[in-house]
Amino acid sequence: MADSYFRQTALAPLGLAAKATDAPGEAGVLMSEHPLAEHVNLRGDGASVEFLQVARTTIGYALPTEPNTVTEGTNSRALWLGPHEWLLVAPLGTALVATLGRGLAGRAFAATELGDARAVIGLSGPNARDVLAKSCPLDLNPKSFGPGRCAQTKLSRIAAIIAQRDDAPSYEIYVARSVARYTWRWLEDAGSEYGVAIVAG
Repeated sequence: MADSYFRQTALAPLGLAAKATDAPGEAGVLMSEHPLAEHVNLRGDGASVEFLQVARTTIGYALPTEPNTVTEGTNSRALWLGPHEWLLVAPLGTALVATLGRGLAGRAFAATELGDARAVIGLSGPNARDVLAKSCPLDLNPKSFGPGRCAQTKLSRIAAIIAQRDDAPSYEIYVARSVARYTWRWLEDAGSEYGVAIVAG
C-alpha cells in the first residue's frame, strides 16, 4: 500500500472537488466520489452461530446473514456478498484486519485488506434509478431493491456492487479502481438528459 501522502482517490485526476456544488438546483442526478476508506473482504462460516456472535462482538455490529443486505455500525457497514463472504467498509485508520485477527483468533476465517483496489461512486437524486436502469440487469423497483439492499451485478459491462442507502434514492456503486473513470463518465453521460450535478462525497 502506498504511503499516505502518495494516496489519492481513483477520480482525483478529474478534479471533482473543484466542480462540486452545494446548490444542485433542479438536477435530477447527483454524483460524488466517496473518500478513501478501509475495504476488507471477510470470509467465515456464515452458518455458525458462534462465528457470527464473535464477529459481532469484534466489529461492534452484526454481519448481514440475509442475502443481498447491508448492516451498519458506527461509521462502518458490512455488505453481504455470499453465505460466507462480506465486504466491510470503515474509515481509514480503523485497522479492521488487525481487529478481526485478534477477535477471531483460533477460528477459521480470512480477512483481506483490499487497499485502494475499489472506488466508490455516489449516485442519488430523483432520476438516479433511471440512470442505473439503462444498463443494469437488477430489478431496481423499490419493492424489490430498497434501502439496506446490495447486489453484485454488471453496470455498462463493468462488474459492480450496488448498495442502496436511502429512499432518495441514494446508491453507492463499488467498482474496480481501474475502471472508475470509465464508470463515472458513463454515469455522467447516462444522466445528462436529467441534469447532472457534482456534489461532495
